Amino acid sequence: MSKPQTFNPQAYWGATLRLLLTTLAIWFVVSFGAGILFRDALDGIHVGGYPLGFWFAQQGSIFIFVGLIFWYASRMDRIDRDHDVHEE
Repeated sequence: MSKPQTFNPQAYWGATLRLLLTTLAIWFVVSFGAGILFRDALDGIHVGGYPLGFWFAQQGSIFIFVGLIFWYASRMDRIDRDHDVHEE
């Protein structure tokens, strides 16, 4: 017996779009915000002898982006499972 179809494309697309916009907002805040806009404020804090604004601009944002990739993949997997469109 097959399961009844309960897929709602509008709900799935809405959840996917919210995740995408959240991911892009985090990306923007980390890359443009921490590396450029808030650099002067972050330079008062030192990480490993370097100002935090410089650290974010050079390598800290890369760590955040790699973590963001894994976070996005796990959230997208959860959305797929919630809407029963996941892969086995």
